[in-house]
Amino acid sequence: MPLFLPHFNIQKFNTLAVPAVADYFVSVQNDEELREALAFAKTEKLPLLILGGGSNIVLRADFPGLVIHVKTRGLDIVAENDEHVWLKVEAGENWHQLVEYTLDNGYYGLENLSLIPGSVGAAPIQNIGAYGVELKDVFAELAALNIQSGLMVTFTKESCQFGYRESIFKQALKDQYVITSVTLKLNKTPAVSLQYPALRTALANIPPREISPGQVSAAVIAIRQSKLPDPQTIPNVGSFFKNPVIPKGQFEVLRMQFPQLVSYPVDNLYIKLAAGWLIDQAGWRGRGIDGVRVHQDQALVLTNPDKREGKVILQLADRIIASVQEMFGVTLEMEPRVYP
Repeated sequence: MPLFLPHFNIQKFNTLAVPAVADYFVSVQNDEELREALAFAKTEKLPLLILGGGSNIVLRADFPGLVIHVKTRGLDIVAENDEHVWLKVEAGENWHQLVEYTLDNGYYGLENLSLIPGSVGAAPIQNIGAYGVELKDVFAELAALNIQSGLMVTFTKESCQFGYRESIFKQALKDQYVITSVTLKLNKTPAVSLQYPALRTALANIPPREISPGQVSAAVIAIRQSKLPDPQTIPNVGSFFKNPVIPKGQFEVLRMQFPQLVSYPVDNLYIKLAAGWLIDQAGWRGRGIDGVRVHQDQALVLTNPDKREGKVILQLADRIIASVQEMFGVTLEMEPRVYP
């Protein structure tokens, strides 16, 4: 039986270090404990917050319900052939530690996703991505527990409906499932992805054919550490806003007004803009309000050095969104989810 803790302070369980108290808190080590926790919430009619690494949430206020901290562990090879290995990973595993494990064991495909904070179970919810690679590129399937029925369901890549920082778990099936494990299809032969300009620049002194996945991982880590503050030192959730995707026609008009506009092609119809550049141009880099600040080295990151309440963070976010909308006619969307 898992231990249910009442009136529990969850400040150290969210990487923004927002001071907040949950009515109840429980850590679960396996699927059976998860079922018991869900049953408790159902009996007591409690709202749920499923928590992994706490790196993608903003706590607006105290949470009037049950926080379930998923701490399941385990990695298993469930299939392999000459070219690939299928690795099943429990939801509570740390994402970056998983990346390190795969590189140490000669399984490739995750190197561009190095140093992303959070747990494995949270990764499919917003289809995490960085430096030209997304989770969907290495995804095979996942298992998830239906909160209402208690039944375990398998989701394929197609049924997850992955998009840019999107999945069915943020849309049609929001708050209906708890992801319990993720199975990844990884390569046994290195095939590095260098489409991201900053990555190519970082590795420019190495002949392309000689670049290893380990070197890609090291370069990604160096780039991230140069721009993104460590949440343990300066509380943050990494990128606070999505890079907005706009129609090509709108982009062409904007580029005439702002020739230095930083952008990336999505397809023949849409262009992705660099949200950090937009925020910087709107004058927010290094600025803040009431102890919450935009990071000096990366305007995409909001920091909470004074460990202020979530409502202050959201006030700053709203002001940034309004500024960018006024200046560029582009609407920024927050990446982290807001509770309650």
